[in-house]
Amino acid sequence: MRDFLSERAKNLKPSGIRKFFDIAAAQKDVISLGVGEPDFITPWKIRDAGISVIKRGYTQYTSNKGLPALREEISLYLKEIFNVEYSADNTIVTVGASEAIDLAFRAIINDGDEVLVPDPSYVSYKPCVELLGGKAVSVACSGENGFKLTPEELEKVITKKTKALVFPYPNNPTGGVMEREYIEKIIPVLLKHDILVIADEIYAELSYGGKHCSIASFAQMKDRVIYISGFSKAFAMTGWRIGFVCAPKDILDAMLKIHQYTIICAPIFSQYAALEGLKDGRENGYRDVKEMCAEYDKRRKFMLRTFNEMGLTCFEPKGAFYIFPCVKSTGMTGEEFATRLLQEKKVAVVPGDAFGEFGKYYVRCSYAYAMKDLVTATEKIAQFVKGLKDKK
Repeated sequence: MRDFLSERAKNLKPSGIRKFFDIAAAQKDVISLGVGEPDFITPWKIRDAGISVIKRGYTQYTSNKGLPALREEISLYLKEIFNVEYSADNTIVTVGASEAIDLAFRAIINDGDEVLVPDPSYVSYKPCVELLGGKAVSVACSGENGFKLTPEELEKVITKKTKALVFPYPNNPTGGVMEREYIEKIIPVLLKHDILVIADEIYAELSYGGKHCSIASFAQMKDRVIYISGFSKAFAMTGWRIGFVCAPKDILDAMLKIHQYTIICAPIFSQYAALEGLKDGRENGYRDVKEMCAEYDKRRKFMLRTFNEMGLTCFEPKGAFYIFPCVKSTGMTGEEFATRLLQEKKVAVVPGDAFGEFGKYYVRCSYAYAMKDLVTATEKIAQFVKGLKDKK
């Protein structure tokens, strides 16, 4: 049957996250720090809105772009929280941020186009580019500077074929952020080389120690940014599969055509639930989002302190809900460390090279878990690390 497969599908590597956790799922009593999913339940008002529209018989398609009221609320939300201005007409409601990422790439990539991807970064960017005949080019990001994107590293990899830059901050897997002064340093490079930006800001609300700064909020970048976000992380709505993309008209029109042919529209009940989340949030100062963020911050501080105490060097993550300790001091790569940790202590973490070559000596741990689970898991990791040191 392989003869029926396309060469691109055959050559596509499986997700490093899924591959590892298929192994973990087959074992009993494993404590997992691997899944990037809030342990909070979707707030009741949002759930109730979804239930209510189903009971009222709202089970049809919506317009391709999504409910007008939801797109208006998204526009208001972006302006109020992040000083990002996109009209409802320049917005498409998507099936999660994942569909929005795919739409963005499909709308812009021709065979041979190069897309720059900070490394380490979320696992889906590079495969999505390669499936379209483009070339994903890694941009090295170092733990020494908090995995920030620098103009120097950008300039090293830009060619005449470079079309776009993925800008995924706050970053998965590192928790790294790009503050305003760092964004200001790379903007001249982007303008000089006429590069489009795909800003994946799904973790924007989960920022610690300062408000998130969006690259789309800079006047000189507004017409060259495809802005992607959604409700999965900050609103604890992963299973609802609801996201959105905003872009300049010509690009959005191209994405809309693809969306019409492939998806039609996002689920209606998820759209109404998201609408309630934004409306209720605006009325109560986004209390639920802030409470979740505050809880993540407590866990973040605990994980940072704990990993540093066990001797695994770890820079301070300022966003998302991941911590990215370096395991090089153990003499192992991230994959070796994760494999042995799972085998010997029944704790699952993600090898850093699942997110790119520059994550080779790191592992990703999610702290989107209850504190009691984090305590148990880190105790086991500390025992494992001590055992390695005692054998030296």
